[in-house]
Amino acid sequence: MTLKYANRMKGIRASEIREILKLTQKAEVISFAGGLPAPELFPIDAIKEISREVLEEHGEKALQYATTEGYLPLRKQITERMTKFGINTNADNILITNGSQQGLDFAGKIFLDPDDVVLCENPSYLGAINAFKAYEAKFIEVPTDDEGMIISELEEIVKTTDKIKLIYVVPDFQNPTGRTWSIERRKGLIEIANKYDLIIIEDNPYGELRFEGEIPPSVKSFDVEGRVVFLGTFSKTFCPGFRLAWTCASEEILSKFILVKQSSDLQASTISQMELSKFINKYDLDKHVEKIKSVYRRRRDIMMKTMKEEFPDEVKFTYPEGGLFTWVELPEHINSRDLAIKAIDNNVAFVPGDPFYPNGGKFNNFRLNYSNMNEDRIVEGIKRLAKAIKEML
Repeated sequence: MTLKYANRMKGIRASEIREILKLTQKAEVISFAGGLPAPELFPIDAIKEISREVLEEHGEKALQYATTEGYLPLRKQITERMTKFGINTNADNILITNGSQQGLDFAGKIFLDPDDVVLCENPSYLGAINAFKAYEAKFIEVPTDDEGMIISELEEIVKTTDKIKLIYVVPDFQNPTGRTWSIERRKGLIEIANKYDLIIIEDNPYGELRFEGEIPPSVKSFDVEGRVVFLGTFSKTFCPGFRLAWTCASEEILSKFILVKQSSDLQASTISQMELSKFINKYDLDKHVEKIKSVYRRRRDIMMKTMKEEFPDEVKFTYPEGGLFTWVELPEHINSRDLAIKAIDNNVAFVPGDPFYPNGGKFNNFRLNYSNMNEDRIVEGIKRLAKAIKEML
């Protein structure tokens, strides 16, 4: 039998992170591979309570179909939370999605035709790369430093490239590097998008997880023409298993997102939205986020300290001010895939860096996550990893 798949399937590959996570299920493996929140911080007892209350108070409504846009009280609560990013909006500009990954998929479906160009950071988030590749897009990686995309390089690419449809960015504690854009670069990005009539997808899953300093204004906060699509999520501040996220966009753009959601899955879970909304009303979500930040800050600090003590001087790494990740740069001659194999043999895991480059070709980086392991396992895991690096050097 010959199965005739759509051409787009040629560009879709299994998530390398998900495949690596399969290797880390053994208890003896210390995994820095996934972007997993710490499960011990999930508010399980509170969720038990609010689940019962939602069913007792609104059981028939909670178990019924609802509007595609999402549960209105939750959408209103989201608009209130977005003010901390400098965004003043209303519930009509919010769509509840099944994870922000669905928002990325919808953005690809709405904006991208085959061979359209997506501009992204160098490196960029693997989930977005895979989502856009499904729509047969091409990628141009914009040179990036510790402050974000280099705006002069971005404009040069825009001026000399046809069929650019959108710019995809993660300005706060970027996945995979952990870097945060400066305010000047955020303003510069908007200026370029306005000048050349481009759409910006601003992905912000980590923005609330800032360990020091003030939350900077989002890219969308500078948007006066309605060209920025902002993706937010509760996966990192509440529970990823709820799969609740949101898209914030102008009414014109959001109407397209609503249409494709209607044709995709109709709506996000009614009961999950109502439970989350009740949690926000009954408990202090900001206090819960502070608890998460306190744990992650401590784990970041112990990882940074141990890496500084144990890693050879030739190895460089970023110092994230929040989020879940740091990015490690090896000497050019060391392939992080080879190191990953050696590390797994020593029961420690990470994600090699090359999948985060949509056009490939860079093999001496890798990503480490510090949110999901306790402090003792972080120290032991970094020591094992340092030993493997020294052996390769």
